[in-house]
Amino acid sequence: MSGSFGKIRLIATDIDGTLVKDSTPWVYPEILTAIREWTDRGGYFCVASGRQYYSIRHMFEQVADRILYLAENGAHVRCGEKDILVQKMRRDYVEELMRQLRTYYEDCDVIVSTTNGSLLESHNDEFVRFIAEGYHNKYRVVEDVLAEPEEIIKIAIRRKGSIRELGEKVLIPQWKDKIKACMAGEEWVDFMDASVDKGNALKVLQQYLGVTAGETMSFGDNDNDIGLIEAAGESYAVENGRESVKARAKHICPSYHEKGVYQVIDRLLKQPERSGERIIEEV
Repeated sequence: MSGSFGKIRLIATDIDGTLVKDSTPWVYPEILTAIREWTDRGGYFCVASGRQYYSIRHMFEQVADRILYLAENGAHVRCGEKDILVQKMRRDYVEELMRQLRTYYEDCDVIVSTTNGSLLESHNDEFVRFIAEGYHNKYRVVEDVLAEPEEIIKIAIRRKGSIRELGEKVLIPQWKDKIKACMAGEEWVDFMDASVDKGNALKVLQQYLGVTAGETMSFGDNDNDIGLIEAAGESYAVENGRESVKARAKHICPSYHEKGVYQVIDRLLKQPERSGERIIEEV
């Protein structure tokens, strides 16, 4: 690509637990500056998150037209105004899963994702405010998500504080042979079509852009980032990440507390342009 900077042409990063603390509604100014400089040089910048497209776009609103979106853990990939991948869930699994998740409404909340926003059955005002003001999702509160006409691409359940025990001991084992079920941070379990994976979505994006794995750098912290890590030639797990992710990544960078993703990108930007040479060093 004309204007590419050294070997790396595409940077893809997770948000929660990698770039910032889980559920943070904003990103720090330094990373926005780095995105501007990177894209000015002709590079691609992709945000790969379990968050919905509209939430990511709001979070990065100052550079929203400069970035690519790998949303809903890879079920929804968007470039500019074009959806290049939308992977819906099987209807029978959606119905069965919703019946089960509704039994946890006493202390959990559920959000259902479509490409046109989120659907909530919740009567928990705190959760609705959290989705609206914390994540800045586009959403509707409905009586029955199954009665709505939109195709569902992801379902997520949240327990404030931690859902890890329920997720790892009950929900993920029960559903792992039918659909993709994974922890997405400490408070969330995500469910998607079995084919959905950040790594698979990144490969679709790479093919669309004409970028190779060797020209890609990725960052992650949680198990739902492993595919993203493995699809990139240069991969980083943040220091606060899970050991399973660190074991798959080529490098470890500082935690989100220390703005580790920015440190690596800033170091990349400060390297001279040397086409074909390895320009990334350990941070």
